[in-house]
Amino acid sequence: MTRRAAVPSHRKVGRRRAEAELRRDAEFAAFTAGAGGRLLHAATLLTGDPAEAERLLTAVLARVYADWLRMRAEDPYEQARSELVRRFACRPWWRRPHGGALDRLSAQERLVVTMRFFEGIAEEQTAAQLGLPAERVHAIGARAAATLRSRPAPAPPAPAAAPAGAPAPAPAAAPALPPVRRAAVRARPAASPAATSPAPSAPSAPVTPSPAPGGAHRADAAAEAGPRAPARGAAP
Repeated sequence: MTRRAAVPSHRKVGRRRAEAELRRDAEFAAFTAGAGGRLLHAATLLTGDPAEAERLLTAVLARVYADWLRMRAEDPYEQARSELVRRFACRPWWRRPHGGALDRLSAQERLVVTMRFFEGIAEEQTAAQLGLPAERVHAIGARAAATLRSRPAPAPPAPAAAPAGAPAPAPAAAPALPPVRRAAVRARPAASPAATSPAPSAPSAPVTPSPAPGGAHRADAAAEAGPRAPARGAAP
């Protein structure tokens, strides 16, 4: 009598599937939180348009999410980067990239610059992923680097014209002078010759000696009394 192998019920299969999906959702959320910004920057370098870069990255992440359970030991970031490069390289010809930091570069040059200099991928791996010889990838990278070095500096924006009837802008304030140190010797103004010469003194009036108190009365009394009589014993 043979025993049949135990077949899991549909309830157990559904429970395992639900647990795997919950684990996938948690792992995918952690992956997008850690690598989403870098992937978005790479997509912006390729497309040159932030809105187009978000649409491209959304399609890439949707593909990675769908294949998450089938990835075993593969790096999800490498899968997402490969999908990003593949979708950008296989886009319609009329959707040419324009704008952004790599505005003067072609689509192929954008791919090589982004993979080689931003992502740091070796020339052999870049050539294998793009389907080009390594010498071709090296030549494209050198040409793109020379184009970026010869890029002229952007001109400063012109000041906006003031509307009619608006008051003229106030002149710029003069720069503030540094404070004078306390130990600095301050120069004193030189005195004028008129201030240093002594002022001429006024002529003094002649001083008349004032008579002694009672002197006038004595003289009047002597004149009224007449000559005095000689004293006794005095010679005439």
